[in-house]
Amino acid sequence: MKKEAFGKAQGILRIALGLIFLWAFFDKLLGLGFATTADKSWLAGNSPTSGFLSKAVYGPFANIFHSLAGNPVVDWLFMLGLLLIGLSLTFGFLVKIASMSGSLMLLFMWLAMLPPKNNPILDDHIIYIIVLIGFIFSDAGNHLGLGKKWSSLRIVRGNQWLK
Repeated sequence: MKKEAFGKAQGILRIALGLIFLWAFFDKLLGLGFATTADKSWLAGNSPTSGFLSKAVYGPFANIFHSLAGNPVVDWLFMLGLLLIGLSLTFGFLVKIASMSGSLMLLFMWLAMLPPKNNPILDDHIIYIIVLIGFIFSDAGNHLGLGKKWSSLRIVRGNQWLK
């Protein structure tokens, strides 16, 4: 019973984190008025990375991140990352790849604002990374998701890294 409850909790956590990535994607794409207004959306012709990378970044790596602001390749990689990581975590397939990719994306975001303002090391980016690392070493996609079905595919059985 405890193992089943832990699995469900893990599934809920995976879905919630996936929805955070998806929300960021849709807010930047459409300008839903939360972090991004409609006139600043990607669909309105704006860069989804330029505001953050040119204005909000500070710390020892600021110059590196400033140089990436508004780069179309960076914009596309960022938006595709948000979308694909969000879909994968939400629905429970390719969870290991999504967790590794999401961890890398979040690490870059953490490095862009180093040190964090409220704690010398920890912030929400690091906590999310820890959760994603937990997904890498578990069967998080199998709970409340498509992970079992996905894992039964021949290509996935022969390539466990696709799990």
